[in-house]
Amino acid sequence: MALIEHADCIAKKILISGGGRCNFTNIHTTSEHFQSNNPEFAKSALARFTPNDFIALLNRYRIPFHEKTLGQLFCDHSATDITNMLESECRAAGVHIFLNTRITEVRRHTEFVLRSSSSEFRAPVLIVATGGLSIPKIGATSFGYDLARQFGHSIVPTRPALVPLLFNDRDHHRYSELAGVSTEVIASVGKASFREKMLFTHRGLSGPAILQISSYWQPGQPIQIDLVPNREVMASLRVSTQRDLAAIRRAVQQFLPNRFVSRWLEFHAPASFTNPGLVAFEKQLHAWAVVPNGTEGYAKAEVTAGGVDTRELSSKSMESRLVSGLFFIGEVVDVTGHLGGFNFQWAWASAAAAARSL
Repeated sequence: MALIEHADCIAKKILISGGGRCNFTNIHTTSEHFQSNNPEFAKSALARFTPNDFIALLNRYRIPFHEKTLGQLFCDHSATDITNMLESECRAAGVHIFLNTRITEVRRHTEFVLRSSSSEFRAPVLIVATGGLSIPKIGATSFGYDLARQFGHSIVPTRPALVPLLFNDRDHHRYSELAGVSTEVIASVGKASFREKMLFTHRGLSGPAILQISSYWQPGQPIQIDLVPNREVMASLRVSTQRDLAAIRRAVQQFLPNRFVSRWLEFHAPASFTNPGLVAFEKQLHAWAVVPNGTEGYAKAEVTAGGVDTRELSSKSMESRLVSGLFFIGEVVDVTGHLGGFNFQWAWASAAAAARSL
């Protein structure tokens, strides 16, 4: 068995993930945490290789880890613990790892033939685990999609996902100076909604809530942002005799950062201090409509949405329904997880499905 890697080391994406500590899974993983044109596809693999299965592997190697918020598991020490474990598993299984090997041609006759500038590989089975287009600086390319097309597979259009969003010109002028300000919000598009932190950047919005909703956002769509989830900010003022801008500022500053409140009131101060005016102001706080001007692109995207059409793959084995012996696993497939370890769990689960079938 051979693992062919075009970079100078394996698993660069693992090494940089989670601030170098690798958010390797999420204990709350279900198929509802994934997007796909075929939402049922991921269920089989996820059910047959669970977070507990991966945790058992870590325990066997005595790799310490901890849980952060929302079921996210991280290494205590370093992501190299994960890559060292995976390399050990490869050695135990007799897998030969070839680094700095860029495949230039793939053909299939009675078996698969792969050629690089200096080598030729032949095998009855080919598993494509090339990832997506996100983070090209660590080597991401379109190779997996190009290979799939070569063998007749359809590709669900790809796009950056789990990615910061860019302000339009108006909002950039208003809010870019708030870079570094963070607050908990609910960000929504259509039926998708996430309650987590939002971060202002020099160019737009980021933070977990925005990264999550970016996977569902389509160009031109407004994103609804509830700035004060489950709070009624103006309740006390509606029964108060002191109704001026200073009182409103004090009320809002109880729930939102001072820098944001000052800028927000420049553009969204109540039209009047009557009860109807305060009600309208409250509604704005719970439904700030932002129309992004785009995303930060694949350079900043954590994953790539879209990919090899799952209708042309076996959900049990990940094998192509078009070409026997050809498998696609991980991010190259049209299965995209939420933020928080879900995409790694899909990588492990889809790989296990392919391995079991072999």
